[in-house]
Amino acid sequence: MDNYLKSDCVVEERINIGEIPAILFRPMSKKGPMPTIIFYHGWSSKKEFQRMRGFILSSVGYQVIIPDAIYHGERMPLSDYGNKKAIRLFWKVVLNNMEEYPRIIEEAISKYDGDPRRIGVTGHSMGGITAAGIFTHNPELKALVVLNGSLAWENFNEDFEKYVEMDEEMREIKNRVRVLDPVSNLELLKGRPILILHGESDTSVPVRSQRLFYEKARPIHEDKDRIKLIEYPNLNHFVTTNMMEEVIIWFHKYL
Repeated sequence: MDNYLKSDCVVEERINIGEIPAILFRPMSKKGPMPTIIFYHGWSSKKEFQRMRGFILSSVGYQVIIPDAIYHGERMPLSDYGNKKAIRLFWKVVLNNMEEYPRIIEEAISKYDGDPRRIGVTGHSMGGITAAGIFTHNPELKALVVLNGSLAWENFNEDFEKYVEMDEEMREIKNRVRVLDPVSNLELLKGRPILILHGESDTSVPVRSQRLFYEKARPIHEDKDRIKLIEYPNLNHFVTTNMMEEVIIWFHKYL
């Protein structure tokens, strides 16, 4: 790996969790079970593109694992992520990330000394959609941050379906998305810490679905401080320094 992120306080290591390539960051000074964050990259991205974010989170005290999703990074990447054939794979990638999560967290705890009582999950774009699904269906997770993603999958799908032919295969995937949709499983999220950060002018994943989720989820949170939506005016599909500051504050509070 490139040397530009080398530090006296953070250790970076390339690891494999079964067939899943990943990057591990850990604070050099930490001993014993460590609070751990799983960070998921977005569509057309890869683990290396998230290294700076992993480094930042690790520098403030967290172990961070950034895995490659299928069809990305070292896992048979696509040559073009914008054509219709590729876009059909989008939800397959998200659902596969969810299926692989138990393997990742098991090894994070057993091999890399992650604290099972202090596990958080986050991600950008498709990675935020992934993190939302994983958090919803894994009640042991302590905190979630979604960066320009969606917690209302069916609502997001209204835009997604414009780009794919709805044949039998896609209808089956659509049904799985409906069943797993976080906004359809609010009882699993009641009272759990959820931070939503989103660009107000996001043209890739419109903020509409996040507003919908927030309107439905906030009333069931008795402690309103445990669910938060921050919109960034005039911001498109990007992660800013201010966003990363909010991520750190949230995990410091709830992880």
